[in-house]
Amino acid sequence: MASSSRMLAMAVLAALFVGAMCAVQVTFKVEKGSDPKKLVLDIKYTRPGDSLAEVELRQHGYEEWEPLIKKGNLWEVKSSKPLTGPFNFRFLSEGGMRNVFDEVIPTAFKIGTT
Repeated sequence: MASSSRMLAMAVLAALFVGAMCAVQVTFKVEKGSDPKKLVLDIKYTRPGDSLAEVELRQHGYEEWEPLIKKGNLWEVKSSKPLTGPFNFRFLSEGGMRNVFDEVIPTAFKIGTT
């Protein structure tokens, strides 16, 4: 029994190590054209051989996720009312990876900030 427990523990540690080594780095930069009703982002996704397929935003205090539209290298979302931050994002990559980032961009965002 003890050896199977050790093997299980080693397998779990190995899986955690591999997961950490495969961590994806994502950065969000607010771009020109952003205003209280429109958010334009340059999103850098650094997983080799993969790219973003979908990005969604959830405003502070809301339940719904709103899709961002890809325009060239930028992602944008428009609203008829001022957007309410801090903003949460979730994405789906072409390779099937999903992730959620909470409170990434504050309400009082500034153009050019990451």
